[in-house]
Amino acid sequence: MAAVDLYSKGARVWVPDPDVVWMSAQLLQDYNPAVKHLDLQLSDGREVQYPVISSTDLPLLGNPDILEGENDLTALSFLHEPAVLHNLRVRFLDYSSIYTYCGIVLVAINPYDQLPIYGEEVIDAYSGQDMADMEPHIFSVAEEAYHTMTREEKNQSIIISGESGSGKTVSAKFTMRYFAVVGGAAQQTSVEEKVLASNPIMESIGNAKTIRNDNSSRFGKYIEIGFGKKGDIIGANMRTYLLEKSRVVFQATAERNYHVFYQLCASRALPEMRPLKLDVPEHFRYTNQGGEMQIPGTDDLEDFERTRNAFTILGVQSEQQMELFRILAAVLHLGNVHIQPSGRGGDRSYIDTEDRSLAVFSKLLGVEGPQVAHWLCHRRLAVGGEMLVKPMSGQQAMEARDALAKHIYGQMFIWTVQRLNSALRTQRGQPKSFIGVLDIYGFETFDRNSFEQFCINYANEKLQQQFNMHVFQLEQEEYVREELAWSRIEFIDNQPCISLIEGQLGLLDLLDEECRMPKGSDESWARKLYDQHQSGKPHPCFCKPRMSNTAFIVLHFADMVQYECDGFLGKNRDTVFEEPINILRASQSELVAELFQQVSTGDSVSMSLANGSIRSGKRAHREHKLTVGFQFRQSLQLLMDTLNSTTPHYVRCIKPNDLKQPFVFDPRRAVQQLRACGVLETIRISAAGYPSRWTYEEFFGRYRVLLRGHQCQEESKASCQRVLLELIPDPEQYCFGKTKVFFRAGQVAVLERLRSERLWAAGVVIQSWVKGWLARVRYTRTRWATLTIQRYCRGALARRLALILRYTKAAVVIQKTYRMVVVRQLFLMIRQATVTIQAFTRGTLARRRHRLMMAERAAVLLQAAVRGWLARRAYGRVRSAVVLMQCCVRRSAARRELLKLKAEARSVERYRELNKGMEVKLMQLQLRADQEARESAALRESLHAEREAHRAELEALQGALHKLEMQLQEQPQPSPAVTEREEEERRRAEEKASQEILRLTQEVQTLKTERDGLEREKEELTARLHAREKAEEECLHQVVSQASEALQGELDEERRKYQGLLREFTRLEQRYDNLREMSLLTERTTGHRRTDSTQSLSMEPLSPSPSSPSPSFTPIFPSPLPSAFPSPEEVRKVSVTSPILEGKVSVWGSDTPMDQLMERMGVCKDLAVKLRGEDLRHAYDAVRVANKFLESQLDGQRSRWEEELEALRNQLGQKVSELSHDALEEDLQELLAAREMECVKLRREMRELRSTVTLRRLLAQTVIPSASPPDFPSLPQPKTAPVSGLLECRKRDEAKLIKNLITDLRVDMALSLPPGLAASVLFLCVQQADCSGEQSRARSLCSAAVTAMKGALKKYSNDVNMTALCLKNACLLNDLLTQHSPKKDRSLGLEEMVPLTCDFSDLSRALSDLCIQAYQQLLFITETCLQNIIVPAMLESETIPGLSNSTVKLGGSRKRASSDPRTVGSEAPTMASVLRELGALHTAMSRQALPHTLMEQALRQLTYLISASTINSLLLRKDMCCWSRGMQIRYNVSLLEEWLRSRGLQAGGAVVTLEPLIQAAQLLQVGKKTEADAKALVQTCTSLSNQQIVKILTLYTPHSELEERVTLNFIRSVQGLLKGRCDSQPPQLLLDVRRVFPVTFPHLPTTILHADQLEIPDSLKISFLRRA
Repeated sequence: MAAVDLYSKGARVWVPDPDVVWMSAQLLQDYNPAVKHLDLQLSDGREVQYPVISSTDLPLLGNPDILEGENDLTALSFLHEPAVLHNLRVRFLDYSSIYTYCGIVLVAINPYDQLPIYGEEVIDAYSGQDMADMEPHIFSVAEEAYHTMTREEKNQSIIISGESGSGKTVSAKFTMRYFAVVGGAAQQTSVEEKVLASNPIMESIGNAKTIRNDNSSRFGKYIEIGFGKKGDIIGANMRTYLLEKSRVVFQATAERNYHVFYQLCASRALPEMRPLKLDVPEHFRYTNQGGEMQIPGTDDLEDFERTRNAFTILGVQSEQQMELFRILAAVLHLGNVHIQPSGRGGDRSYIDTEDRSLAVFSKLLGVEGPQVAHWLCHRRLAVGGEMLVKPMSGQQAMEARDALAKHIYGQMFIWTVQRLNSALRTQRGQPKSFIGVLDIYGFETFDRNSFEQFCINYANEKLQQQFNMHVFQLEQEEYVREELAWSRIEFIDNQPCISLIEGQLGLLDLLDEECRMPKGSDESWARKLYDQHQSGKPHPCFCKPRMSNTAFIVLHFADMVQYECDGFLGKNRDTVFEEPINILRASQSELVAELFQQVSTGDSVSMSLANGSIRSGKRAHREHKLTVGFQFRQSLQLLMDTLNSTTPHYVRCIKPNDLKQPFVFDPRRAVQQLRACGVLETIRISAAGYPSRWTYEEFFGRYRVLLRGHQCQEESKASCQRVLLELIPDPEQYCFGKTKVFFRAGQVAVLERLRSERLWAAGVVIQSWVKGWLARVRYTRTRWATLTIQRYCRGALARRLALILRYTKAAVVIQKTYRMVVVRQLFLMIRQATVTIQAFTRGTLARRRHRLMMAERAAVLLQAAVRGWLARRAYGRVRSAVVLMQCCVRRSAARRELLKLKAEARSVERYRELNKGMEVKLMQLQLRADQEARESAALRESLHAEREAHRAELEALQGALHKLEMQLQEQPQPSPAVTEREEEERRRAEEKASQEILRLTQEVQTLKTERDGLEREKEELTARLHAREKAEEECLHQVVSQASEALQGELDEERRKYQGLLREFTRLEQRYDNLREMSLLTERTTGHRRTDSTQSLSMEPLSPSPSSPSPSFTPIFPSPLPSAFPSPEEVRKVSVTSPILEGKVSVWGSDTPMDQLMERMGVCKDLAVKLRGEDLRHAYDAVRVANKFLESQLDGQRSRWEEELEALRNQLGQKVSELSHDALEEDLQELLAAREMECVKLRREMRELRSTVTLRRLLAQTVIPSASPPDFPSLPQPKTAPVSGLLECRKRDEAKLIKNLITDLRVDMALSLPPGLAASVLFLCVQQADCSGEQSRARSLCSAAVTAMKGALKKYSNDVNMTALCLKNACLLNDLLTQHSPKKDRSLGLEEMVPLTCDFSDLSRALSDLCIQAYQQLLFITETCLQNIIVPAMLESETIPGLSNSTVKLGGSRKRASSDPRTVGSEAPTMASVLRELGALHTAMSRQALPHTLMEQALRQLTYLISASTINSLLLRKDMCCWSRGMQIRYNVSLLEEWLRSRGLQAGGAVVTLEPLIQAAQLLQVGKKTEADAKALVQTCTSLSNQQIVKILTLYTPHSELEERVTLNFIRSVQGLLKGRCDSQPPQLLLDVRRVFPVTFPHLPTTILHADQLEIPDSLKISFLRRA
């Protein structure tokens, strides 16, 4: 298949477009040579016809979708400009990736935004990694240079170029930061800090705001960072090129002068800056011309402080800094000097003697003002051997003033660079190799181009030539390495353009010649250019513009540039008159005088820019006639020689738009810069040869579908050669190498087309078979379903018929029974109604008769008692009214009180007040309820009495009525009138009585209702009170729990900080030992005089000996420093006026930053410290300052804890006083007691920490070896009861015991001993000495044991088994000392243990610190072993065989040309390697019977390291973000989880630290298409931060065309869902692999130790111990 066959329907091509440069289009029909056009559909939907005259006019083909967003542009199938531009745009806009490889070039696009990709965690992730494996990054280029330098021992260079505003300075800054972190980690010296400190200084004096960039470097610089043999930074050197001095006196619109001037103006209010007489920038002529005084987003005052701090770090004293600032301020004031014209026609000029700016300028520089005023307006000429003074016109005087300002600034710039180089110069010999970072200006073309643009473009021509040669050389080396028969690749050589500029009679030669002419001018120089390069034989790279006679055009490699000749001669001469320079040389300021001393020619050439020729009346020296162009050419040639002697690495910075908007891509500006910076030339050179390269194995794995017959992996090379002969007939399109097969451009696309067709044909066959099988299965299922439905339908019809018959029979029976029941019910109802009517009628008649009889009888009785009843009724009515009135009043008051209580209950402000008075209110409510109950009871009693009275009266009336009836029966019948009157009275009395009874009944009901309401209110108030008490209790519990958690968190944080400080102290101590050994070695090699024995002994660790000092001065550890005080012999030898002693005092009396820090921390200076070298003194002071800082920090923490404890107590007391419930009170008392116990524990730990600080402070002080102390009367020691089961060690055998048990113990013997045997033996010996009353010997023996343990820990710093042994002995000895401490509470089951009489608390704290050090060393050993195998084992190893081989990604196999393969071992690391290292740690800890919780903490730290390192590498490697790799990662994690579960270590938090890695693996495997997938993804990945989720989705790359990419819409949907969730994870992208979890050692109480329980082998040779 030919490449023309790829132009088929649906293929994507690129067509030119005036707006977007290149536009994507799709073919609507196959290409036919007979048709002279192609029908295309553009990406915006328009259909056009593209003219095609021949096959060479076909549009450029697009790459497959699978290659979209590729990391390396050279991996694309089609290498051309639109493919490069599209790939960069996709990566920049869609994936927010600003870095892309293009062969050996790193293309960096300025995002104009802050990105979180430059932290230390990113540096750790790139450190030690292969360049081809990681995502493109500036750190990857720096790592490649650093690794190549250390591996090949060859100097390297990183060339960073680009337009102004493209990010060159930032890239160089991050590169140097990477070198400072990677190269400074070993020694932790101050060189890397000085290297980084040079950046703000150079940015301040060399950067300015331009139209295109807010922080544009107006000079070029080349920094050589020197490295030692171990790869650490030992020095640096800086060279600068072509400072734009014209910016000092002139700025274009919307531009600024150099930053330092605006920083000085912003700091004018500082006390030390007031003598400079500065003002706002608008006041000075040299800063207000551009109109831009402030840069948005920057603070000039903060930048000024950063600049001053950088000067301090580099060793520039504050006095010199102020001198420098005075010179800069003088330049500003010089610009404001007003020069006034005078004379006829203005041919003279003068400066007013009262000019304030001139006075300030003269005062700041220490020169005479009248002399400056005179020589700014006059010049000296030599005529006929006589000196004449000629006045200058106003314009000439202003030019002389500006020239002087430029010269002063240029000299200041040179001095600053020299001062930086002297500070960065190595003090430890010559560097073994260096890495140079070149931050050079890119190709520039403006509307008006002058001398600066000419020099810049000339430098870029030289760099482009070197770049082309290097790219060509790399391609040639690749072909030679693969033994290919190749022909020379043609590339554009810009040597003609370079010859035009620097050749004989070139532009620079003619310019220098014209500068030497007395009356040379820009116009005459332009005519010489035309005559030399245009009139005779025209130069191909030179031409004359049509409309100008003072300009010329140069055809550069990037573009055609027109230069204006105006100003070329002046800028090339850079002339300043000698008289003002002589005035400055006589300045009273030493720095000013130093700046203007004569410099040699070599110095001027070595510096980057011209010093300027100094004109005078006398004949100038030769070195002063060097022009700027000549010096720039020499310095550029020196730079090219340096670059050619190193291995270059290229970074091309691209400016995406001119508006400085974040993530806006202008394709026209981008393609212009790509053409100018040589990226497209790299593509062209690569495409001219064989751009596509595959190893035979990778080619066989991807294209084996094109092979016929059975093929095996072992014969991949022969199979590839055989199949290519069939697939590609033209042998010129491919070539076979030793390990790779090479293809011309476009041939991989042909192979992909054939592969797709083969897969498509195979898919059609598979689909036909599958569709047939599916049809047969569908028919079988349909037939079976039909038969089943028929069977079920027939059965259903039969069952329905039987049911109908059953229903019919049942209906007949129901009808018969129903009719019988209805008739019977009707009969029974009629009979029952008749009987009921009869009964009601008879009862009604009987009751009527009885009622008449009772009424007649009652009337008589009522008449007799009516008057008495009326009197009693009146009394009761009055009494009831009074009671009712009282109830109403009380009810109204209670309601008002209830409303008031409700209003107060709703008020938040009265909530606390309500709580305070809750108990009182409760008592008041209870009293009110009791009162209401008493009143109710009284009312009930009165009602009952009334009822009894009524009953008695009724009985009396009934008796009287009965008597009356009896009398009535006995008496004759009264007359009818009397009877009627009595009947009327009786009726009235009955009505009144019934009304009164009804009213009383209503009142009683009202009182009952009110009583019920009051009871309900009482119950509601009681329930509300109980609810409030419950809420208060819950709130109190919550507050207490939160306070407890906060205290526990602070305790963990303080414990972590303390352990970090302890680790830092150990590192400083180790550094001191290294420096001491280096100092001793230096003294020994340089032949210094031998020191006395006292000093040499002071350098050794103190060991227990019979002549040990008193117990109060016994050292706990060997002193980490030499003796701080001289011995008595030295005091006798050196007199008071000894010059040696005076020298020492003067050295220590210097006011250094460390001395200032010691004064602030309150650490006293030691004038007699005998340290060799500056580093030793700094190490000693740093240790003392760290101790003092730790002590102050712990004191502050203690005070804060006490305040919080007191506040918690007050809060608990208030809550307890407010709540009256007994059960709650008891619970609170128990909770308070528990918290007090916890606070007591915290106080005890704080006292231990404070004591440890005191111990560290004692360690920093050196014990003064002196004679025996004066004899004091010995106090009688208390004799303890004899204890059996101890071991006695004599005084002379103590050193031997320590030596046999700890110091000289062999490894094989140590591992065969029982766990903690050494600690047990030592404790029994210490206890025996203590019980025998020899407390001093007990302390010395214990101190010697601790010292020996520390020495053994340092000795076996790389042995995990011996470190675990030291950890076990230290822990056990600490536990035994703590358990037998005299301060230990004996009420906890320790009554049988005999306490020690001597206080070993300080040694116990020392042992606690030693335990922490041993634990950290144990982890460090394992982490060191795991560091290099985590990523290969977790990410790269294929634990599931064959999962990834079948999906080799297209184009992903080509490595970068400059990235040589790293040397790896014979066996790649796998999960077995990781588990082996973890198993070694677990075995070592288990062998020593260390606590299980300690193992869990250690494994938690290591699993976090594994998880963090794996995730960080995954987030930076696009090739690992695929589905198959997710399965591999999940399987590897499952192996690690299974390993933890098999050893019972899964409960200590180790599995939890693996959760982010598990979720990352799941994220790679789950579906990523629909909205439901997005929601499930967000709900699942809770341990990953939002940035990490989006980054993984962005990097997800299918390794086969069968997979689909994650769409941008899906990523945006996930981002929208992530915004709504509460992200508990930190916001950074990468995890901090340096995070350390604090360790807590569990206290395991041991049984009473007895000597008979110990099994001491004879091999220990401690038989001299006696059992006591």
